Amino acid sequence: MESQNPIKKFLPRIILLCVLGTAAYFGYNKYKYAVTHEDTDNAQIETYFVPVLPRMAGYVKSVNVKDYDVVKKDEVLAEIDTDEAQLVLEELNADFIQSQTDVETAKANINNLNVTIQSATANLKANYLRREKAKKDAERDANLLADNAITRKQADDSKANAEILAAQYEAGQEDIATAKSRLPIFQAALHKAEAVLGVKKVKIEQQKLRLNYSKVYAPTSGRIGKKNVEPGQFIQAGQPLMTVVQDATFWVVANFKETQVKNLKIGDETELKLDAYPDRILKGKIISIAEATGAKTSLLPADNASGNFVKVTQRVPVKIEILDLEKNKGILRAGLSLGVSILIN
Repeated sequence: MESQNPIKKFLPRIILLCVLGTAAYFGYNKYKYAVTHEDTDNAQIETYFVPVLPRMAGYVKSVNVKDYDVVKKDEVLAEIDTDEAQLVLEELNADFIQSQTDVETAKANINNLNVTIQSATANLKANYLRREKAKKDAERDANLLADNAITRKQADDSKANAEILAAQYEAGQEDIATAKSRLPIFQAALHKAEAVLGVKKVKIEQQKLRLNYSKVYAPTSGRIGKKNVEPGQFIQAGQPLMTVVQDATFWVVANFKETQVKNLKIGDETELKLDAYPDRILKGKIISIAEATGAKTSLLPADNASGNFVKVTQRVPVKIEILDLEKNKGILRAGLSLGVSILIN
């Protein structure tokens, strides 16, 4: 009987041992990785989206950017036509000048009334002296008439003159009182005119501010998304025109299963692998863990009180800082998917 070749005899065993050894090696590495890492592919790149909102209504005069342009903070993105607003400002200025005239007129009325009161007061003093003199003359002539030193007509004339001057004095007092009673009315008219002037001044400043709003500035530096405005379009105040996507700050939000959260803590290092650039491995660090699951904070949270409740593993958002951000900023885009691996202690 021909002897069997030893190589052929032991080759299947050798192959089986190699396969088992290889499987054991990769299985052990897989097990070791599984017990020392937490992974998820439910993660996205996030950044700030800043809406561009006009602060006045009107027709768009010009748009200075195109879709996906890079812009700097305070750069003029669009301009609203101001011809009508400028005419309103000119009208307000003319109205303001008229109100200034009303104030000056009210002041002039008060000054004129004060002069009238001063003049009437001076005349009243003169009338007082004349009245006192006429009163003494009438008393003296009455005594002279008793002594038959003058005629009755002279005594009557003196008495009548004294009465006339007394009446004139009283009339002067009433005129002064009447003039003084008009002074508060004139002062109130002045205060009203000054208040109206102040209101119109504020309206002018408001209109000037609206004219400044005719230019729509970039609220932050970044890249324009899809713009929703064109020249000639009528827009309202607060209407979204476009969005500026900040390109200076990026972070990762990874949604881990609730069964994984117990192994995570703030400060854990992470590896980030972008689906778009699988050969680039980024470094990160956990900076916060959400206080609620993603489903709980959704627009329409699930109601588990119904009879057909099916338990679903919830996910908890975890915010991760990208440590080598400056080096990789050129490849990062908001919304890109990536895998996250966290080394747990």
